[in-house]
Amino acid sequence: MVAELIRLKARLLANGFRRSPWQLVGVLIGAAYALFIAVMLIVGMFGLGSQDPGLIRTVLVCSVSVVVLAWAIVPVLLSGADATLDPAKFATFPVPRRDLTTGLLLSGFVGTPGAVTLVLFVAIALSWRQSPAAAFVAVVAGVLGALFCLALARLTTTAALALTSKRRFREIATILIFIPLVALGPILGGLQAGVTAIFDLLPTVAGVLAWTPLGVFAALPADALQGEWGIFALRLLVALASLAVVVWAWSAMLMRSLQNPVQSSGGSKGSEGLGLLRLFPATPWGAIAGRCLTYWFKDPRYAAGIVIVPLLPFILWYASSQSPTPYLLYAAAPLMAVMMGFSISADVSYDSTAFSLHVTTAVRGVHDRAGRALACGALALPLVLAAAIIPPVALGRPGDVVALVGVTLGGLLSALGVASVASARWTYAVVQPGDNPFKSPPGAGARAAITQLVTMFVAFLLMAPEIALVITYFVTERMLFAWLALGVGLVVGTVLLIVGIRVGGRWFDNRMPELMEAVTLNK
Repeated sequence: MVAELIRLKARLLANGFRRSPWQLVGVLIGAAYALFIAVMLIVGMFGLGSQDPGLIRTVLVCSVSVVVLAWAIVPVLLSGADATLDPAKFATFPVPRRDLTTGLLLSGFVGTPGAVTLVLFVAIALSWRQSPAAAFVAVVAGVLGALFCLALARLTTTAALALTSKRRFREIATILIFIPLVALGPILGGLQAGVTAIFDLLPTVAGVLAWTPLGVFAALPADALQGEWGIFALRLLVALASLAVVVWAWSAMLMRSLQNPVQSSGGSKGSEGLGLLRLFPATPWGAIAGRCLTYWFKDPRYAAGIVIVPLLPFILWYASSQSPTPYLLYAAAPLMAVMMGFSISADVSYDSTAFSLHVTTAVRGVHDRAGRALACGALALPLVLAAAIIPPVALGRPGDVVALVGVTLGGLLSALGVASVASARWTYAVVQPGDNPFKSPPGAGARAAITQLVTMFVAFLLMAPEIALVITYFVTERMLFAWLALGVGLVVGTVLLIVGIRVGGRWFDNRMPELMEAVTLNK
């Protein structure tokens, strides 16, 4: 039964690739990236093997502790990212507890995260290559450590099932965890001085972690190298006891959750009245704008797609503070404008089966395109204007506001026009409503990446007149070019938006059956 569960996991993954060649391409790209990172780390561990054993022990114990801690926390926040073998699906099958627990645990290695963790933990032996005994212990401890990571992840996710079953928790948690990843550069830069200050304390920290489940597996080879077999035996007991306790606790919680399944929460309560629809006129495009604006506030997939947008000023402010010129912050507003306008390129895909409302009511394409663009524009306009006005005023150059507002509005209008055409012509697999907003859907990958890159490239290309005028203004310091940038941005952007709505609307009308088929199959 254990082998059958492992084969089932592999078969499900393989079938997913056959369903969409784009998913296979995306997985291959992700696997190649993971392989590159793994090779770099393995090379680093090989080089670490020539250092002092004390340094090797400190580095490995601290590094492994971070990995184990990540396995305990990240799967909880990203719940639903990989539910290929959802334990709840086995509730009606008479699978023995031991077989189910072992099979689900070992099947975690059939996938990129588990496989990479196993390879890296076993590769720790390269750091202890000078001692065959220590290298052998490192291999065994690496396998046990990888099993501990998978079991700990299963334990924490099962224990947190009452929270992760609530849709609002999943939405907030997955978005919040992505924020520090986006701002990783500034965070690391700010912590650099602190890390340097506590570097001398790392051996002491590693000594403590070596007696905890976080770092005990990485500390065993050092004990074998130094011949401290008494300490080795005690640490081995801690390691085996930790693994046994975590597996037993997870198995008990798993059986309890199968016998008393937690009901998944649908999320937010319904709202009374018309909600945001009352802000728009009772017209087809007004109704679509109100519905789409409601999605912007209530659908976490939209927030996940643009979570980087409000962080752009912070990131560019940090980059500006590290460069000779402080004006790099000026790029935040145009970038935010293009990214916000580009975001509706997946609107039709996000509709999923709700797109049938547009088909059955025979909505005209121009009304659909206008409503979606209006909803996005109403939300984006105050954000991008604030990003365009505040930095010049804060830097004591209020005259720059005119030029920056011109290129920003031009970018927003142009991007909305391009996205209005793109979403009517190309669809791709997106996360389904109610799913984890950072989940990798079947069929996503290369197709989505190519569509998004081409759309954003065209949007930036159409901003060339405004960009040229803004550059000329900064070179000559003549306000004439700033006002020209504002005028050209408004006129050219408006024309491109109207053209995009009309062309996209025409494609929408001609391709409505194909669009309905695509969103129904999520491709």
